[in-house]
Amino acid sequence: MRKPILPGLLIHLLLCFSSQFVRGQNVAEPFNFQSGDRVVFLGNSLFENDMQFGYLELALTTRWPDRDVTYRNLGWSGDDVFGDGRSDITTPPTPYEALINEIAKAKPTVVFIAYGGIEAQEGESGLPRFQQGLNQLINKIDSLGAKTILLSPIPILSGQSADKLTQRNAELEQYASAISKLASDRKKRYIDLFKPVQEVSKKAMITDNGIHLNETGYYYLATILEKGLGLNSRFGEINIDVTKSADAIAPAKMINFDKSTGNLSFKVDDTYLPLVAPQQDGKIIDVNNGRLIKISGLKKGFYTLTIDNDDVKTASAKEWADGVVIRQGPAFTQSAELRQMILKKNEQFFFQYRPLNRTYIIGFRSYEQGRHKKGLEEQSLIIKWLEGQIAVSRQPKSATYQLTQLK
Repeated sequence: MRKPILPGLLIHLLLCFSSQFVRGQNVAEPFNFQSGDRVVFLGNSLFENDMQFGYLELALTTRWPDRDVTYRNLGWSGDDVFGDGRSDITTPPTPYEALINEIAKAKPTVVFIAYGGIEAQEGESGLPRFQQGLNQLINKIDSLGAKTILLSPIPILSGQSADKLTQRNAELEQYASAISKLASDRKKRYIDLFKPVQEVSKKAMITDNGIHLNETGYYYLATILEKGLGLNSRFGEINIDVTKSADAIAPAKMINFDKSTGNLSFKVDDTYLPLVAPQQDGKIIDVNNGRLIKISGLKKGFYTLTIDNDDVKTASAKEWADGVVIRQGPAFTQSAELRQMILKKNEQFFFQYRPLNRTYIIGFRSYEQGRHKKGLEEQSLIIKWLEGQIAVSRQPKSATYQLTQLK
């Protein structure tokens, strides 16, 4: 005869189950920024190199256009959880103290941490030290009251012998697994970059040297980050059947349909701006950043779509019925301009917190040129002004779409 489960044991099992269930829910829930959040990107070259492209900040900025969120990129090439990459700054402070000081100065509420790529070169023997250092870093960020989001390292895609490549990626995966476990143990959100980047590399050239992402790579990294935060697709499909009273599916709202000419117009109020496509060698890369528009029931012929009076696409009635992907127009232009503002703002910040002659301005030889520190502080005014421009430019605008039959 089976013994009944003791009440205490039953309660314990239920608590364990509910704890695991809640933890899983928290990870699955979409992440949400609030007005006033200060986001810090902390890590090695994975973050620093995006200062050339601005895709990570562009992706997050356009996802919350109605909220005032500031971003600071503290990525440093060759850096690790102990701040060793920052050792070019003369002591005092130590590299680790410099790392902690920079985090504290940014006053973060959310910190994306991307370490492990450099540390993985130490192999399995270096794993305990890495885990200890990462825990220590998270403890410090927790003490500042900020949320932590942990990212895995990305794989090495080429540039080494097959055996060496296999070994290095096995080590990187080992460190990624350690980061994932630490995130689970400490109930932090974890985003795996390793496998998604590997998959993307099969269809696109995302690095120039097999290690560091290029512009296309950062475009895809931004989309991976969005998915890791639980965010849905930016655009919904627009599907219009003119034979059914020209009904339109949201976000489109019908303005007018002329049965005699087949011309129609509709309005679209988007929630987000698109991610502008990357370029390589002056050519726009074909990425999945467009919106599918299907318009069925049109008379035979060719029709031109304009958005706010800008010609965007000409296609046959059959092509419109099958669906046409739109990857240009005022919203894409606005997104490109916003990205340029983000790049300018980040450039100003970079040279403020990492001036080229930092030893003479803020280092041990500041007695020689320390007077220029005031100039660095005044750059905050430029940064703040650019952030104001970004706040205006990140707002999507209502657009009027017109489809006109060519005669």
